[in-house]
Amino acid sequence: MHMPVLYHLSVIIVLFVVLIQLILYFLNVYTRHNQSVIVPDIKGLQIEEATVFIRNSGLRYQIVDSVYSKGVLPGAIVEVSPGVGSKVKNRRIISITLNAKGEQRAEIPDVADLSYRQAYAILQARGFTLIETKYVPGRYRNLAVQVELNGRKLNPGELTPVSSMLILNVSDGMESARTGDTENVFRETDD
Repeated sequence: MHMPVLYHLSVIIVLFVVLIQLILYFLNVYTRHNQSVIVPDIKGLQIEEATVFIRNSGLRYQIVDSVYSKGVLPGAIVEVSPGVGSKVKNRRIISITLNAKGEQRAEIPDVADLSYRQAYAILQARGFTLIETKYVPGRYRNLAVQVELNGRKLNPGELTPVSSMLILNVSDGMESARTGDTENVFRETDD
């Protein structure tokens, strides 16, 4: 009587082991375990040239971004993800970042009559990082007046390379001290 129970229990254990082995085998086949491709070194190449290397490696690609770098040719690949030399599965999509064809540009905001801090923050938010401050005669202290590039006033909306050295003109609040306080002069003579 104990034999049928042991028999059934042993059949269940054998079937369980066989089922686990089959699952592991099919997972190995499905995921192509231990089969990998190395991401080729395509940095510095134009996308047209790199496409040949990518396809010959059994990979696919997508362009995800562009940046501007002075030391790299326009349109050249500057970044690859996963990195060059990484082992990946066949037919994997790699992400590519290209160097922009031209320098990145942004619109000059209208900073007139904004506070110095606000004008500076808006310029930085647009992507400008090289900003110098120049104090000019003006009635109110730390009030933005205009933005200059190479001594030329920039108009709001004008497209300018973000790597340009901008000069943010800010009033110094000393205009009345230089010209004399004419209101007090008139009040004293009216007495």
